Amino acid sequence: MGTQDKLRNAAEKAQGKVKEATGRATGDRVVEAEGRGKQIKSDLKQAAEKIKDAGKD
Repeated sequence: MGTQDKLRNAAEKAQGKVKEATGRATGDRVVEAEGRGKQIKSDLKQAAEKIKDAGKD
């Protein structure tokens, strides 16, 4: 996995955490769910990249 991909995934996960916390603080369940979704999407991308890297070895 490239460094750039790692940084992009980490940034996306951080954005998701902030969005989830914002939704929780304001009582907006939709925003909170969007934040959780963004975190899951980031985790899936990271897992896919790890699988690609394992296939290269």
